[in-house]
Amino acid sequence: MPPTDPLLYRFYEILLVYGPGMKEIIHEKFGDGIMSAIDFEMDIKRVPDPKGDRVLMMLNGKFLPYKKF
Repeated sequence: MPPTDPLLYRFYEILLVYGPGMKEIIHEKFGDGIMSAIDFEMDIKRVPDPKGDRVLMMLNGKFLPYKKF
């Protein structure tokens, strides 16, 4: 179920639109695996812009390669 909060919905929308491409780039650069949500850091900054301030988000998660069992 999509979030009802406008800001959270934008994050949801970003992942719907850009998620598949982000996944492909991660797999291309690192191989098959995921980004950890446990060993994870995030930084959010305000970037002044004449057209309106912008939000800069840095997501920094450990890469976890898939393991075969």
